[in-house]
Amino acid sequence: MTDVDQFVDLPAGPRICYRVEGPDDGVPLLLIAGLGIDLTSWPQRMVDLFTARGFRVVRFDNRDIGRSSQIGTPRPGRLRQLLARPRADAYDLADMAADAYGLLEHLGIERVHLVGMSMGGMIAQTLTARHPERVASLTSIFSTTGDRSVGQPARSTLLRLAKGPSPTIEDSVERHLGMLAHIGSPTLLPDEDLERAWATGFWERGGGVRARAGVPRQIGAIQASGDRTAELASITAPTLVVHGSTDRMVHPTGGRATADAVPGARFVEITGMGHHLAPGVVDRLVDLTTELAHGTGAPLTTPGDPR
Repeated sequence: MTDVDQFVDLPAGPRICYRVEGPDDGVPLLLIAGLGIDLTSWPQRMVDLFTARGFRVVRFDNRDIGRSSQIGTPRPGRLRQLLARPRADAYDLADMAADAYGLLEHLGIERVHLVGMSMGGMIAQTLTARHPERVASLTSIFSTTGDRSVGQPARSTLLRLAKGPSPTIEDSVERHLGMLAHIGSPTLLPDEDLERAWATGFWERGGGVRARAGVPRQIGAIQASGDRTAELASITAPTLVVHGSTDRMVHPTGGRATADAVPGARFVEITGMGHHLAPGVVDRLVDLTTELAHGTGAPLTTPGDPR
């Protein structure tokens, strides 16, 4: 069990930073973070609840964020992002799913429960569709299918996303709090002190002004992947789709479309939840994911629960 940053140089891809927590013989659970946020974006309480329930939790920085490799291709400009016209040299979600697969190979994990939020949900969906033998279950949180008729961000959200990197740590922290006020829940409120500390650590961990430099390329990856509805129809793993009723980053139609596309998927809409893992939803998300994992027949233990 370790919660320190470790690294793997993938044979056909970038250097990936990851952490592993929980019992060595625990049931593998891979957490995949969303657009522009690193592995520390998963609340520590969430990780602790999972490990207490017998999971061996793996989380990692996607390419172009945190301490994983920055990709050398040019960033798409603001106009390209707003018009959803990715560069010809853009990587896509399949490339990011291949990074996650490479990490599983490195760790010797044959089957894993996947939990992805937002863009991480899209990556998890892609990994599940392309490597069904490796995925025991899929939980997709406030994500979408790539169909442009559903799940679209509010125009005001898109304009915030298209801003350039913050020049200072103070600006970065305030932008994070401003975005959280915009896309979060009006009723399931964040812990502002915790969020300020996270944003400060994110800036420092990601190399300061470089911390969000890769976000336009990640946006390009989503746009370059197009409509994945047909691919989602091939998913055979037990699937849970969770979405908030007030999400301004990914409209709730994206979650419903995901559940409709995946055969047998269960859809849970949480009233009042926005696009944020607020303290008020963490316990329920862990309960839902654990219930799904139990239903697959995978052996789980519940030695304790830090409630």
